Amino acid sequence: MLSSDLAGAPMSEAIGKTPSRVRPAKAARATRIKLDRSDYTIRGISYVAISIFVLFCLLPFVMIVSASFSSESEIMKSGFGLFPKGFSTTAYEYIFKAPRQIIGSYVVTITMTLAGTALGLFIIAMTGYALNRQDFRLRNYIAFFIYFTTLFAAGLAPTFLWIGRDLGLRGNYLAVFLPLLMTPWLIILMRNFMKSIPYEIIESGKVDGAGDFRIFWQLTLPMMKPALATVGLFLALGYWNEWYLSSLYLGSTVEFKPLQYYLYNIINTANALRNSVAGSNVSITELPSNTLKMASAVVATLPILFAYPFVQKYFVSGITVGAVKG
Repeated sequence: MLSSDLAGAPMSEAIGKTPSRVRPAKAARATRIKLDRSDYTIRGISYVAISIFVLFCLLPFVMIVSASFSSESEIMKSGFGLFPKGFSTTAYEYIFKAPRQIIGSYVVTITMTLAGTALGLFIIAMTGYALNRQDFRLRNYIAFFIYFTTLFAAGLAPTFLWIGRDLGLRGNYLAVFLPLLMTPWLIILMRNFMKSIPYEIIESGKVDGAGDFRIFWQLTLPMMKPALATVGLFLALGYWNEWYLSSLYLGSTVEFKPLQYYLYNIINTANALRNSVAGSNVSITELPSNTLKMASAVVATLPILFAYPFVQKYFVSGITVGAVKG
């Protein structure tokens, strides 16, 4: 019946009729797997366990947001809670009282994060690619020296003298930007991922006359998306949360400080002001201290938190690279 209808109809109508006639037959053939009571029990227990775990992870952040909108006096009186106590925006007003500075800090941090993540990914990917090349004779020696730095480091004093005095980068954003470009652990992670890519792909590129960089760029790099997303997330978090190097090399020599260091200075200034008036007759109950810390955490966390879902699907597959052999 179906063939006769289609034979007597134009091609456009036949094409339009085919899906409507064929889909029900396919749907009828598709059988749903029947679950027994034990399967439903295991699923129910799993859903409950995951829900409890999500609550344990989510509640602290909810309390941070709630405390950031609470009054300092209420926090000191009754502590933290899931809902704001004595709703107040004093902490955020204290942070954003200098809009030019906070915007400049955001611009510096975002620029360093984007540029550092892109450049660091490129360098680390090329390093992992080179260390995995079987025709590179020095790959094991160089890998040993990279791994050696994870066990033994020069220390703070030699690093500070080298960056600040020998390279002359004190007071320069490069003093914060360059040390975070490459991390030995991320290079090792990238190299382990490269082992999962068949070496025959590289050999096929050589047979076709492609050079090393073209093989890396056109054949290998498109297959490294999970590792690139994972390493990129670690690099971005490192740049976004950085404040220690800024305190060592930047200090007060630059107008716009990275965001984390700027918020760190705000908290220290508020604590110093609170301690300076503690012995006088000035009331300190409304000077932001605890609420300022919570508001700083919210301001620093939200932007990077919104970016995480976009790389989450690659994160698990990238972080477990090399965990299973065989």
